[in-house]
Amino acid sequence: MGIPYLITLARLVLMRSWRSTLVLGGMVTLAVGSLILMAALAVGTNDAMIRNTTGLFSGHIRLSGRDVGSVPFQNMQQGLVGLRRVQVPALIQAGTNRFEPVQLIGVDPSREQAITAFPKKVVSGQYLRDGIPNILISSSAADRLKVSVGDRLTLLVNTEKAVLNVSVCGIYRTGMSSFDSGIAFIPLSLVRPFASQMSYAVFMSPTMDLDQAVLSLRQSFPGMSVAPWTEFMPDLKQLIDLDNICMGILIVLVFAIVAAGLASIFTVFTLKNLRDHGVMQALGFRGRDTALFLIFQIAMLTVFAAAVGTVFGWGLVEVIALHGIDISQFTSHNQYFSVSGMLYPRLTWMVLCAPPLVAIFFSLLAAVWPVSLIARRTPAEILRSL
Repeated sequence: MGIPYLITLARLVLMRSWRSTLVLGGMVTLAVGSLILMAALAVGTNDAMIRNTTGLFSGHIRLSGRDVGSVPFQNMQQGLVGLRRVQVPALIQAGTNRFEPVQLIGVDPSREQAITAFPKKVVSGQYLRDGIPNILISSSAADRLKVSVGDRLTLLVNTEKAVLNVSVCGIYRTGMSSFDSGIAFIPLSLVRPFASQMSYAVFMSPTMDLDQAVLSLRQSFPGMSVAPWTEFMPDLKQLIDLDNICMGILIVLVFAIVAAGLASIFTVFTLKNLRDHGVMQALGFRGRDTALFLIFQIAMLTVFAAAVGTVFGWGLVEVIALHGIDISQFTSHNQYFSVSGMLYPRLTWMVLCAPPLVAIFFSLLAAVWPVSLIARRTPAEILRSL
């Protein structure tokens, strides 16, 4: 039998058994659409963790070196914003017998407020102001030093090589141990003379590719250290990789279960219509023709249902992405959602293509069982078994 004829016959059989086709197709459609939505939510969760973590303070890329501060970075790279910073070891003295070792980070207050989310973490007082000697300390350091907003502190900078007198302008708390212990912030102009090395926290626009941005910076700043967030935040990268692996396992498991259901139901249909298959083989259908006929039935059903499910899932993602999902009440103590608890699902080619392709693959595997029941038997054996 010719393949076009078998395809036409498979289509007519599916249309004749439209109720069964609708039920089976609905199962595949729902599975594909749901998994596309779940995968898009997983991508959106990863985006939110990256956005929250890099947007708080660190940026997407860290650029450091002795000579990097002499280059007007923000005027060189389109789509990238660099915030100049220095780090200087210091000792905070409050009163006569209270000391706190810290890493002073000198920043440009106005630009930091415009680009980063860190100023939102000030729980008392206000963020740094340029042009005056003020300091921003963590709530835990303030408790240990027994100071509050407005109190005067003495800074012994670079192992007591310099002494600065500053006032506490604000107290912050992020919930992240890396920030809330041993770090204080001060205007860049106060500590720049004591810095031996300067760095930039580089922030990318949402449409930029991280690898391309890193390559561009390495070409523009030869000899400087250029590190993407995947290198200086390996814990976040591993968490995202684990999330992707779990999502892939979920897709495979769901369609393995769906395929088992398809195989069982088509086997029942095959046994129910066993006489028809016997008659067809008696009229000239070979075992190969019968196998192709069943495969075309399952493939046509799954391809159409997967296409409908893809459109359905795509539509769901677009609708939910308009307003996002607020998960703040579930992430109030999560350092990767320290800025915002909003989650926006996002489609990628992998998210859009993986569920339907896996569905089609497993549907073809599902055809093996019913095909094996028919293809190996002769018309006489089929008719005698009735």
